[in-house]
Amino acid sequence: MTHATANIFKSMKDMQFETTISHQCGVTMNDSVEARVIAEVMGEKPGITVTYLPAMIRLDGEGKIEFKMGEIGEALGRPMTPHLFEISTSTHYGRMVMVDDDTVVLFGNMDDALAFE
Repeated sequence: MTHATANIFKSMKDMQFETTISHQCGVTMNDSVEARVIAEVMGEKPGITVTYLPAMIRLDGEGKIEFKMGEIGEALGRPMTPHLFEISTSTHYGRMVMVDDDTVVLFGNMDDALAFE
């Protein structure tokens, strides 16, 4: 019995890309105490989607996501700083800006992020 498997890879000439611009942004975090608290706090905000994966937690939003360190720290039971927050977030998409010592904003629209440069 022979099994033929179709090639799942396409050449570049056969690829089609969307011509629309996404204004989505988000973070992926390794599953940890801090990541779970960040996900719980942010999951209660409108427009934020939280996805729990086996070893990671993902947060996605449209336009911008604003992380308040005081709010996260209160839920965590200890201080959260922008620097600890960055350590908790494995990767992100969008433009991350530390607005002040209490606020990190992730922008999906790069033009909005330029106001902080």
